[in-house]
Amino acid sequence: MAATHQFHAIAFVENLSLKELAIAYPDAHRSAHELWYSTPSGGTVFVYPFGAITLSGVPPAEREAHLTRLRAAKSGLHEANASEDLVVREEPVGQPDMLDGELVLDRLSSEGARVVAMTVAQSAAMEYYERIVDEMFSGTDHLVERLEVSGRAPLGTRPLHRFIGTAIGTRNEVLSILHLLDKPDAVWEDATANRIYEQLRAEFDLADRYLALEHKLRSVQEALELVLDISRDYRLVALELAVVVLIIVEIVVGLTRH
Repeated sequence: MAATHQFHAIAFVENLSLKELAIAYPDAHRSAHELWYSTPSGGTVFVYPFGAITLSGVPPAEREAHLTRLRAAKSGLHEANASEDLVVREEPVGQPDMLDGELVLDRLSSEGARVVAMTVAQSAAMEYYERIVDEMFSGTDHLVERLEVSGRAPLGTRPLHRFIGTAIGTRNEVLSILHLLDKPDAVWEDATANRIYEQLRAEFDLADRYLALEHKLRSVQEALELVLDISRDYRLVALELAVVVLIIVEIVVGLTRH
């Protein structure tokens, strides 16, 4: 009977410091990109600095215990309602391949398991950022539609400043956190792990999803800057009109006094 391995990844709103978490996980191994430890049931838990955890071979009934342990180690941790699952099946095959949504390979090595765990976690984290960016994109569309209907931008620039700041901050976070799309270290040392990575990267469309995120964030930023410029121009015109009115009033008052 073919051996199967279940990988379940969960994304969080907050990023994670592996150095700080290592204090609460004295039994764990840590590298620059991940922290991992074995469970009593024979599974493995992987924790990533970009705010995600992958449970490999951990029965569903035991998952909550590991999540509780992570919440205790990192106070104020919030799940992002973004997750990803993948089944890996060991069968006599020439090279790793995706069949019916499952990764099929001859043998899942420790390096291969680390690549699978990280790629699944990347996809879960990407889902969280996609949702944030989609909300910002919708908000920008609303502002642009208002400009199209009314022909003018809102006078209040402070909300626009906050919105633009949020867009830029989110874009910078996506660009910095998702640099993890670079190949994991294990890929350079294991040809099979490299094949696994390429298969999963294509399966989860990581490269295309990342480019789509970057394009949307750039569009949001450009649209908001345009609306802000129009709003400033409108305020300058209103200010100039107010000055002209004040001058006229002053002239009229001066003439009536004479």
